[in-house]
Amino acid sequence: MKIIDAHMHFSNIGSFRDTAKERSQIDYSYKGLLKEYRDANVVLGIGMGVTEQQVGGFPDAASPTPMGLDMLLDEHTNIVCCLGINPHSLDTEQLQALERGLKKERVVGIKIYLGYYPYYAYDKIYGPVYELAAAYQVPVVFHCGDTYSERGLLKYSHPLTLDEVAVQNRNVTFMMAHFGDPWVLDGAEVVYKNSNMFADLSGLIVGDRKEVYRISNTPHFYDHLRHAITFCDHYEKLLFGTDWPLVQVQPYIEFIKTFIPDRYVEDVFYNNAINVFPKIKQFL
Repeated sequence: MKIIDAHMHFSNIGSFRDTAKERSQIDYSYKGLLKEYRDANVVLGIGMGVTEQQVGGFPDAASPTPMGLDMLLDEHTNIVCCLGINPHSLDTEQLQALERGLKKERVVGIKIYLGYYPYYAYDKIYGPVYELAAAYQVPVVFHCGDTYSERGLLKYSHPLTLDEVAVQNRNVTFMMAHFGDPWVLDGAEVVYKNSNMFADLSGLIVGDRKEVYRISNTPHFYDHLRHAITFCDHYEKLLFGTDWPLVQVQPYIEFIKTFIPDRYVEDVFYNNAINVFPKIKQFL
C-alpha cells in the first residue's frame, strides 16, 4: 500500500534536531528521511513550513511570512510544502509574498501555528490568509492541541476554537493537526459537525520504536483517542501523518493502523490526503 505522510517537517529547527538525536533516534537529513520513506512505502511527505531565526527561537516571532522548509533542495522531489504564517508580522508585503508562494507548484497549503502564536484561529488577523486559501483552493492546516514548546499557550490551540472559523469560512478546507490531542473528543465533534474540517493523526507519540511500543501498550493510555475516532465515525476525514522527525515512520504507521478499521486504511493513509490537498495529484 502506498502512503502519504500528510504532516512532517524538514526545517532547521533546534528542537527538531535535538529530538531526532536524543529521543526518536532519527537521521534528520534527506538521506535519513528517504530511507524511512522507502522502507515504509511512503511516496510523498507534506512538510509544514516553519523557520527559526536563532537556535531555540521556535516559535520565533522574528520569522517572516511565509515560512517554508529551509532544508528543502530542488532535488527533494517527494516533499511538498504548506507555507507557515507568523501573525506578528503579517503586513501587506508579507501577504503579497504569501500569495506569490501559493502560485508555486510545490506549495500545496498553508500552516497556522495556534498556541505557538497568541491568536485564535478566528482572529481577524488571519482573515486575509483565509481569503488567499479560498482564491487558490488550498487547505489551511492548524496546529492544534499540545504545543512542543513551554512558551506555547494552550488556550489558543484548543480544537473547539476551530468551530467558529469553520462556520465563518465554508469555502475553505481546514485540517486540524494532531486531532487536537489531548482534547481529541472535542476535536472529533468539530470534525464531525463541519463538512470543511478534517484532521490528521500526526504527533501523538514522540520517540523511537521502543517508545512507540511502550506507550501504545500502556493500559488506557490511548482510550481517549479510540473513543474520539469511533465517535467521529468519518474515516474519510482523517489523514495519516507522522510529525517527522519526532517519531520513526514505520512503527508510527503500525501504531495508527490499530485505530483504523481495515476497510478504511487505504483512505486514511493515502486517498484522503489527495482530497484535502488536491495539488499533490501531480506528484503521485
